[in-house]
Amino acid sequence: MSTSQPDASASRQPEDRATPDRLLHTRNGTDVSPEDVVLASGKDLTPRTLEWAERKLAAEGPAALDKLLP
Repeated sequence: MSTSQPDASASRQPEDRATPDRLLHTRNGTDVSPEDVVLASGKDLTPRTLEWAERKLAAEGPAALDKLLP
């Protein structure tokens, strides 16, 4: 039985599709700062979170930022 309404998947606009993973990573070859790590983690910039980010960067390098992002 057909309906007069179009299929919901056929009416989706391109912006409704998920962004490919390769486009979600934001690092562009520049240095990663402790502020970047704190903000990517969703935390507020405080002396305590900056110290945490500095330790994380020292242990993991720039990959610390990639691990926090989708």
